Amino acid sequence: MTSRTASCNCGQLRITCEGAPTRVSICHCLECQRRTGSVYAVQARFPRDRVRAEGRSSNWSRTGESGGTARFHFCPDCGATVYWEPDTMPDFVLVAVGAFADPGFPAPGVSVYEERQHPWVSALERLPMEHWA
Repeated sequence: MTSRTASCNCGQLRITCEGAPTRVSICHCLECQRRTGSVYAVQARFPRDRVRAEGRSSNWSRTGESGGTARFHFCPDCGATVYWEPDTMPDFVLVAVGAFADPGFPAPGVSVYEERQHPWVSALERLPMEHWA
């Protein structure tokens, strides 16, 4: 079974996930934009019994547009959000895909809150690329 580890920027907070995610999604909601500092968030859903968190975390809870509350776990040292626990899905943990730092991670299969999507997001593939080593 595949094992993947996601971590914060400084490496102090980690979560190891066994097996494939049950869902990988993109969220364009305004709260995810604020949380990530980006124009959307990408998250992977794993069954709770297949994840193991290590390190210290601070947490913060918020109620989303759907009415559910999620508890976000972030590193108290570097501030990076690594995973969160939605109260509407007690058997699952969601992990920030970027925290895996793995370009081979499975692609998203669903996108939500597109009405809040920045209009230029769909044009990204047409941008000229600068290649850095």
